[in-house]
Amino acid sequence: MILFFRKPIIRPSETYFGKIMLLIPAIDLKDGQCVRLKQGLMDQATVFSDTPAQTAEHWFKQGARRLHLVDLNGAFAGEPKNFPAIKEILAAVAQHIPVQLGGGIRDLATIEKYLDLGLTDVIIGTAAVKNPSSCAKPAKPFPAKSSSAWMPKKVWWRLTAGQP
Repeated sequence: MILFFRKPIIRPSETYFGKIMLLIPAIDLKDGQCVRLKQGLMDQATVFSDTPAQTAEHWFKQGARRLHLVDLNGAFAGEPKNFPAIKEILAAVAQHIPVQLGGGIRDLATIEKYLDLGLTDVIIGTAAVKNPSSCAKPAKPFPAKSSSAWMPKKVWWRLTAGQP
C-alpha cells in the first residue's frame, strides 16, 4: 500500500541518517478499547486502554502530527463496528491533527459519514484488493491525484495502472 501525506513541517530532530521521517502513532480498536493483537488473532488481544479518546489526546500532547486508527472489528466484519470510539477520538483531536482510519470501510456512505465527522483520510484496503471495481463509485466524488490504495479527501487510487 502506498501512503501519501500532505507536506509535513519537518524539524531537524525528525531525520534518520539524513532521511526525513514522520512517525505516526496508531490506535487499534477492538470492542471500543485500544488493543494490540498477537499475530493478528482477534481472540489474543492485549488491552492498553479503555479510553481511546484519552489515548489519542496523549499522542497529540506527545507531539504527534497525525494519527492512524484501525477498526479491527470492522476489518474482520466488513463494516464499521467501533463508530462511537472513533467519533470520540475525532471530537478530541481532529481539530488539531489529521486522523486517518482503516477497517470495515466498504462504501461511499461510510466514507462520507467519517469525513463529515472530521476524519481527514480513509484507507480502503480489503475492498480495493478483493473487488477493485466496487471502489470505482466511491472514487468519483474525490479528484484523483495519485495512484494508491490510500484515499485522503483529495487522493484516490487508480483501478489499473495508467488510468487517471
